[in-house]
Amino acid sequence: MADTARIEQFRKMAEADPENELGHFSLGKAYLDTGQSSLAIPCFGRVIELNANIAKVYQLLAAALLKENRRPEAIAQLCRGVEVAAAHGDLAPKNEMIRMLKELGAPVPESAAAPPQPVGQGQVLCSRCGRVGPQLPSPPFSKDLGREIHEKICADCWRAWIAMGTKVINELRLPLSDPQAQKIFDQHMREFLNL
Repeated sequence: MADTARIEQFRKMAEADPENELGHFSLGKAYLDTGQSSLAIPCFGRVIELNANIAKVYQLLAAALLKENRRPEAIAQLCRGVEVAAAHGDLAPKNEMIRMLKELGAPVPESAAAPPQPVGQGQVLCSRCGRVGPQLPSPPFSKDLGREIHEKICADCWRAWIAMGTKVINELRLPLSDPQAQKIFDQHMREFLNL
């Protein structure tokens, strides 16, 4: 029952704003989590159309393709995903996709060993956009998540999240005084920022 409500919520979010990569990502993940991999595939494909720099989406798309017995397509997405992750310094999805490729007996792209971009004083290699950009002047809030954002997210992507966060609150009608709603909001923020 809760899964159906989540799927419907994310479907409405994606339909209300077709350019909302987070809505499509969340809908695809909800479909994948409930075993509806054939429905997850177009959602993840739309995320890549909107923002091809989110390494995690290639991993999830490949997982959905594998569940549908579409091995060659899954390998192609994993190879693209490894290249994106290597270019952006996304170690966790990169390592997971390399592991998946090895399990499938497929070659790992050479770019997996590419060196990260140099980061200067007051800059970060952004987990979301994959570019070196200006660092936030301070963590946006206390606790570990605020410090993680300060260390991994550029100021431009943080501003993009502020706009998207407002949409998430409004479209999902989240009362942030409710701890469960705050947890949902934080999950959307992590997914949008690729944390």
